[in-house]
Amino acid sequence: MSEKVLMKGNEAIAEAAILAGCRCFFGYPITPQNELIEYMARHLPEAGGTFLQCESEIGAINMVFGASSAGVRAMTSSSSPGISLKQEGISYIAGAELPAVIVNIVRCGPGLGGILPSQSDYFQSTRGGGHGDYRMFVLAPNSVQELADLTLLAFEKADEYRTPVMILGDGILGQMMEPVVLPEKATITVDKPWATTGRGKRGKNNLVSSLFLNPEELEQHNFKLQRKYDLMKEKETRWESYLTEDAEVIVVAYGSAARLSMAAVNMAREQGIKAGLIRPITLFPFPDQPIRAQAEKGTAFLAVELSTGQMVEDVRLAVEGRSPVHFYGRCGGVVPDPKEILEKIVAIRALQEARSESTEGGAA
Repeated sequence: MSEKVLMKGNEAIAEAAILAGCRCFFGYPITPQNELIEYMARHLPEAGGTFLQCESEIGAINMVFGASSAGVRAMTSSSSPGISLKQEGISYIAGAELPAVIVNIVRCGPGLGGILPSQSDYFQSTRGGGHGDYRMFVLAPNSVQELADLTLLAFEKADEYRTPVMILGDGILGQMMEPVVLPEKATITVDKPWATTGRGKRGKNNLVSSLFLNPEELEQHNFKLQRKYDLMKEKETRWESYLTEDAEVIVVAYGSAARLSMAAVNMAREQGIKAGLIRPITLFPFPDQPIRAQAEKGTAFLAVELSTGQMVEDVRLAVEGRSPVHFYGRCGGVVPDPKEILEKIVAIRALQEARSESTEGGAA
């Protein structure tokens, strides 16, 4: 087993990508993900790869398109406004069914915003972000160890489904340092007969494109993509449950917010409140099943986010009106104290008790 090393989150992603077989990285500097680019600039050429600081985020994502078309494991990274500039290219990559890994170390917005952490890019990531009926496989790590582990997974799933995969972090995770056991160097055995590597033994040229001028043909292509996304929902949904077996209030949170929420859940338990946590690890596909199962028991939910409320909509869709869904969020780079989340849990539990007493009184 490999020894633990102390690494910053951004650097752990970069090293894990190199170990995963990434051999082309194209990016443009923006805080708070710059350490990732800097690490790639130093170490990717040592592994026989190509690093290029591009003229813009638009140039970077289109270079990823080109490298991926040739069958190379390729990656780019940025932070919120930079990801916005990449959206057209991401849509093209999804339409052309190319594997690619995109890292977003989220900063607060809208607009230029600030360099502090946020989770306000949830809609952009989980709804595709660009034009057309497409989705991305979205992974949400909550530690430096998961940043490394899920980077390896991102490349594997990108190749398996021929789709763009996003690793959605934030300024806290990207900048924090924790011990991490780096993954083993990947052995890549994926066959890519579609890649534009010359005729070779195929005797024909490969064409990679997302252009379909025949409407019926384009419709069938869209249906094909949707079947792929449905398969992801069936096979790839990931989440973590914590103290949910007897929970009367369940917090739903991902990434940095989940770390804060777990502390709040533990404090609630110390006060005799049966609180639990469901942490989505895949944001698309979203873990509807465990949330729906708890909702059928009448459990109340609290979505906690570093935003004004985006994931809460997916929680409500999963609950389907079976249970109340509450929200608590801070934005603009403000990070909530676990005590703030605890106060919200206490208030929800008090509301539950008041409703229970009211129901019992009415029955009497």
